[in-house]
Amino acid sequence: MDTSLRIALAQLNIPVGDVDGNTERVIKAAKDARDRLSADLVMFPELTLTGYPPEDLLFHAGVRRQVSDGLARLTAEVTGIAALTGYPEYEDHTIYNACCVLRDGEVLLNYRKRELPNYKVFDEKRYFKPGVATGLFDLKGIRVATLICEDIWQPAPALAAKAAGAQLIVVINGSPYSLNYQQRREAVVRERIIEVGLPVVYLNLLGGQDELVFDGNSFVMNARGEVTQRMPPFQEGLFPVDIDVRDGVAEPRPGHIESPSAEEASVYSALVLGVRDYVEKHGFPGVVLGLSGGIDSALTLAIAVDAIGAERVHTVMMPSQYTSQLSLDEAAAQAQQLGVRYDVIPITGMFDAVKAALKDVFAGEKPDTTEENIQARCRGILLMAISNKQGKMVLTTGNKSEMSVGYATLYGDMAGGFAPIKDCSKLMVYRLARYRNSRSMVIPQRVIDRPPSAELRPDQKDTDSLPPYEILDAILELFIESDLSVDEIAARGYDRAVVGRILQMVKRNEYKRRQAPPGIRVSNRAFGRDWRYPITSGYKSQ
Repeated sequence: MDTSLRIALAQLNIPVGDVDGNTERVIKAAKDARDRLSADLVMFPELTLTGYPPEDLLFHAGVRRQVSDGLARLTAEVTGIAALTGYPEYEDHTIYNACCVLRDGEVLLNYRKRELPNYKVFDEKRYFKPGVATGLFDLKGIRVATLICEDIWQPAPALAAKAAGAQLIVVINGSPYSLNYQQRREAVVRERIIEVGLPVVYLNLLGGQDELVFDGNSFVMNARGEVTQRMPPFQEGLFPVDIDVRDGVAEPRPGHIESPSAEEASVYSALVLGVRDYVEKHGFPGVVLGLSGGIDSALTLAIAVDAIGAERVHTVMMPSQYTSQLSLDEAAAQAQQLGVRYDVIPITGMFDAVKAALKDVFAGEKPDTTEENIQARCRGILLMAISNKQGKMVLTTGNKSEMSVGYATLYGDMAGGFAPIKDCSKLMVYRLARYRNSRSMVIPQRVIDRPPSAELRPDQKDTDSLPPYEILDAILELFIESDLSVDEIAARGYDRAVVGRILQMVKRNEYKRRQAPPGIRVSNRAFGRDWRYPITSGYKSQ
């Protein structure tokens, strides 16, 4: 018998750890999907009840009790619609990454994730035991198979679903954002569809969680591997998907297909969402950052204003004797343009006082990077004092190129609570600045055009200490994201001595990165969850 099925995709921002609140979100969205969209099934993301990734919260007895209470409440209160909800399933001393389909007090399905990712930012084998069974349930005469995230990346679960008689595959996901990753997701799902010949409905999580951002970008593909719907990225919502079944074959109806975002727009949206959620989920009243007149702090300011509004952003210019008039003028101009609070607090007196205190200890020593770092740490003291007094979180402004080679001062410009552009190379910073200005001019053009400088000594330029960023960023990407050796990188046309020096700088500064604040992951390999190099190591790059 021919029939149709309406599925509501709940592309929601699910906070980690708020089990009671997430239970309420499921109930509210299920009612909305039932009453407003007339949906037969509403899908929620992976590990809905705890949020993703819950990490060691899973081991806490209180979380286990709250999950049990939440499931009992969902079973009682989800009526008139089936709800597919992710949750951690506890069985004695074992935990499964599971999902269930509930309707009118009945459990239509309980499925345990079979494929557990343990690479890059994923660490699921630390927490979960894999399932073995196929998840299949019947809805309006349609046999629906359920998979969870990594299950769709491997052939076996989908093939098992096909063999069990599935007509449609639905997948709930907690797939974090990185540049161009949506293309990879869709390519993988298309591979599975070629293997099994079934349409796939793919729902992804939304929101920022510490270093990770989940971009949504949920989509539907028909049995020919064609995208028939794609939901907006970085946007919450309940999105209806209609599936027609004729002669036993499921066919998604064509719907809105959101166009893929350009790289700069995609990264910028991820940074804005990541900052907004980090500030909001921690309950900070606002943020404070040092505004130097350089491009890194200018971009960070634009992101902060777009994330939480100008009224919650406080900027501070902290000039020294080496600060140029251009920096003073452009910092003030951007602050005024964006309508943020802007204070000027000179550090010359602090700097002189510290040098005076150290005069006897440093007797006979020539000035070097020590004096440069003292200036950065004076600024860190001021920003942290404002943070302590007013409760605002300090945003640091360092980029990935600097963090890679240690071109940053520990307890100085690295001091803060969150690092928005920590995973953006210097070249990406320029791209993002130009992109943001294409929407409206918020970063002074002279800031973009001027040669980058820390302004910690007379006439200082970044290129005094580093190769040009066009060379530096290319070498860093090959080492960090591709794990190539000195010889392999040099074989691509780069000076071997330069490559060796850069890689030594990366390794030597691991101790700094371990003490840096978290920042938003936007590349295919970011410092933090993605990077686990030893601080103490005798390895020689070759």
